[in-house]
Amino acid sequence: MNEQYEEPTQDAAIFDKLTDILTPGYEVEFDPIEAELAGAFIEDALNEGDAAESGLDHFEPPLDDDGVSHGQDSK
Repeated sequence: MNEQYEEPTQDAAIFDKLTDILTPGYEVEFDPIEAELAGAFIEDALNEGDAAESGLDHFEPPLDDDGVSHGQDSK
């Protein structure tokens, strides 16, 4: 029995860790590269321009059955 030990590939190691993480109470550690490859740092936040533009949304008060707005400005 002269089997050689083969180091697992990075993909295989990440797959194993992602499988292990499903075990309740079991803590799995990822190094920064593994975490990035596993998708932990996918940036999906708004950029500055989109965030500024979203502040330009206007509130429109609901209309009653007659199509009349009863917002704070109408008394």
